[in-house]
Amino acid sequence: MDLRNIAIIAHVDHGKTTLVDELLKQSGAFRKNQAVAERALDSNDLERERGITILAKATSVEWKGTRINIVDTPGHADFGGEVERILSMVDGVVLLIDAAEGPMPQTKFVTSKALALGLRPIVVLNKVDKPDAEADRALDECFDLFAALDATEDQLDFPHLYASGRSGWADHEIDGPRKNLDALFNLVLNHVSPPDQLLYQSGDFTMLATTLSNDPFVGRILTGRVETGRLKVGATLQALSRSGQKFEQFRVTRIQAFRGLSQADIAEAIAGDIVSIAGMSKATVSDTLCALAVDKPIKAQPIDPPTITVTFGINDSPLAGREGKKVQSRVIRERLYKEAESNVAIRVTEALSGDAFEVAGRGELQMGVLIENMRREGFELSISRPQVLFREDENCGRLEPIEETTIDVDDDYTGAVIEKLTGVRKGEIIDMRPAGAGKTRIVAHVPSRGLIGYHGEFLTDTRGTGVLNRVFQEWAPYKGRIAGRRAGVLVSIEDGVSVAYALWNLEDRGRMFIGAQEKIYRGMIIGEHSRENDLEVNPLKGKKLTNVRASGTDEAVRLTAHTEFSLEQAIAYINDDELVEVTPKSIRLRKKHLDPNERKRMSKT
Repeated sequence: MDLRNIAIIAHVDHGKTTLVDELLKQSGAFRKNQAVAERALDSNDLERERGITILAKATSVEWKGTRINIVDTPGHADFGGEVERILSMVDGVVLLIDAAEGPMPQTKFVTSKALALGLRPIVVLNKVDKPDAEADRALDECFDLFAALDATEDQLDFPHLYASGRSGWADHEIDGPRKNLDALFNLVLNHVSPPDQLLYQSGDFTMLATTLSNDPFVGRILTGRVETGRLKVGATLQALSRSGQKFEQFRVTRIQAFRGLSQADIAEAIAGDIVSIAGMSKATVSDTLCALAVDKPIKAQPIDPPTITVTFGINDSPLAGREGKKVQSRVIRERLYKEAESNVAIRVTEALSGDAFEVAGRGELQMGVLIENMRREGFELSISRPQVLFREDENCGRLEPIEETTIDVDDDYTGAVIEKLTGVRKGEIIDMRPAGAGKTRIVAHVPSRGLIGYHGEFLTDTRGTGVLNRVFQEWAPYKGRIAGRRAGVLVSIEDGVSVAYALWNLEDRGRMFIGAQEKIYRGMIIGEHSRENDLEVNPLKGKKLTNVRASGTDEAVRLTAHTEFSLEQAIAYINDDELVEVTPKSIRLRKKHLDPNERKRMSKT
C-alpha cells in the first residue's frame, strides 16, 4: 500500500484537532452510526477541559488506496518540544492559519522548524466562514513569514486551500462548492512525496524513538518512523544512545500501527511506516532502536533548552497529608523522573536540601499542566515562584531569554498595555498596527522575567478582551532588575477556621483570597494588602457576645466575594518568599517560613 506521513501544525486554537476529526470521518474511519466524541484525539481529561492539545498524537486514514499517517501536534509554545520531535518523522506538513488572525507567534515557531528540515508545507486558510475573516491578507502575511524565515524557492511556491474544519470542507477557491475535504486529501497525495524510507526496506532495521508511552500490561512503548529494513514480532533489537553507545538489548514483544483512532497489532513493520514497539525496559525518546549489526545511531533533532525553573517540594504545612495520599519526597521524585523521561522538553534536578526538586521547562502553562496532573493523581506539593534560567557568555556576560509577545487588544487599552510592557517589564515594541474591528496588534520583545505573573494583570487592564501570545525568541544580555508584585499580602497569625465577622472587618485592608469557615494556619496568605508591606492579621477573631443588651443594632455581616486563583494564576502571583500549597482538593498560598520570627530573620539576610 502507498504511504504518506504528514503533521498538522498551527498556532493554538486555529483548528488542528477539529480538522483531523473531519478527516477521520470523511475517510470512513468510523461507522455511520458510531458515537464519536468531539475532538476525538484530545484523549485525556485536561485536554478536553482546557480545549487544547498537550500531547502529540498519531492517527491514520485510508484514501484511494493510500494510507495517510497524520500527526496532530500541540499549538502552545510551552509544548513545542513535542512538535520539534514529531517533524522529524513526517515528509510533509499541513500548516493551518486562522483566516481572521493570520500567522501568530507559534505559527512562526513551528514553520521555522518545518522549513529547516526541508519540508514543503501545504497552507490551509481555516475558518474562512467567520465574519471577520480576511483570507487574502492572511495568505499575504503567510508568504511574508516564509520569506522572513529564509524559505527556499520550492518552499515559497506552496499550494494553498480555503477551508472550514468545523463545517468539514476545503476548496482551492474561496467561493468553491464547500462540500467536503476531497481537495485536501488529493493535495496531500499529489504534493507530499512518499517516504524515501520505502526504498530501503531490504537493509538492517533502524528506527528513531520519537514519543514514549507506558501501558500497565505491556510496559514501555516507543513510537517512531521506521528508517530502514523490516521488523517482525520476536526479533532481537538493540538500543543506541545519541552518542552511539549500546545500553540495552531486547526482544520485540509487540508491534502496533495506527488505524483510525485505535492501534492495531501488526505482524511486520516496514520502512517508512509510523509504528509503536514494545519490549524494551531502558530505551527512551531520541534513542535509536536497531538491528544488532548496526553501530551508528540516527541523528536526533536537538530540542530548544528550557527557559524557566520551578521548585517542587514536599508539603510541610500544618494541613499536610489530609487530602492527598502521595506526600513523600521519594514518591514525588519517581513521578518527576518518569515525566522527564517521556517529555524531553523538561529537566529534573535535585535541590541541595534533598526534599525538593528543580523542574526546568518551557513556560508556566507546561508546569501548570504537570502539577495539575500530579494533584489529580493524589500528590501534595509545595510549589515555588517560577525562576528564569540564565546563561553565561564570555563576551556578553549574563544572558537571559527574550520572548516575542504578540498582543491583540482593543484600541482603548493600548496605552495601558504599552506602558506596562515598556516600563517596569523592560520590553521593546517591535511593531504596532491596526488589526481591524477596533483592535490593535502589538508585537514586542519582552524578557521572560517580565512576563511571569503579567497575564492576570493584562486581562484586568484590557477588561478581559485582550489576547496575549508568546514564544521564545532569543538569548540577550541581562536587562537589569525587574520589580515583582508591588502589593503586600495579609498573613494569618493563628491556626483554625476562618470567621465571617473577622474577615468582614479585614475587608478594608485589601481583597480576600478565602471565605468564611475555611481551614487556615499560621503563615498562610489569606488576602492581598492594599499597601506595599505584608500585614499579619487574625481571621479567627469572632464577635464578643455578652448577656447585656446593646442599645444599637448589629450590622449584618455581608462578605464581598473573595478571589479564587487557578493553579497557573497562583504560581504566577506569589513572590520569591512564598509558596503555593497544592493538594487534590485545595490550592493555598503561604509564606515559605511559617513562623513570623523566622520570616523577619530571613528577610534581613
